[in-house]
Amino acid sequence: MALSLQDIRTLFDEFGGLAYTGEPVTQLAHALQSGALAEAEGASDALVAASFLHDLGHLLNRHGETPTARGIDDLHQYFALPFLRPVFDDAVLEPIRLHVDAKRCLCAVDAEYYGKLSADSVRSLALQGGVFSREAADEFLARPYAEDALRLRRWDDKAKVAGMVTPPLEHYMDVLGRVARG
Repeated sequence: MALSLQDIRTLFDEFGGLAYTGEPVTQLAHALQSGALAEAEGASDALVAASFLHDLGHLLNRHGETPTARGIDDLHQYFALPFLRPVFDDAVLEPIRLHVDAKRCLCAVDAEYYGKLSADSVRSLALQGGVFSREAADEFLARPYAEDALRLRRWDDKAKVAGMVTPPLEHYMDVLGRVARG
């Protein structure tokens, strides 16, 4: 079943106020901040949409608390894809799918990256397979959309600031409308 743009808005309206557990923001604030950071760096509408939607799987598969606290990888990067595939193309979907592996890659190739991760990101990293080997990182970097996923990942990591001012939900719904399939 595909999610319509209205369905996506409803998910954020109904569940966006849930805590992004382990961080000082809500799910909606995290999404808005991710989108705003992407826009501030001149990302394409497709990458802004991916940044805004990258954690939609958490809203679809609600646990009430962060699953990593219970030792569970909820595979959120994959969970929303079947619902979004009829609506968006790979320029939106692939960075979402790859954003967890982008964290694993950045830990392998950037000596300072791991030390900047939040406690929940460190905990989830272990559950998500840990740091890539150099060979796995090189394979990741050769994939289509890997660079977009790396950019999204860095915005994801920064999008956890209490009180950060962003454009409203309606702004990102307009972005989604621009990149949605006919």
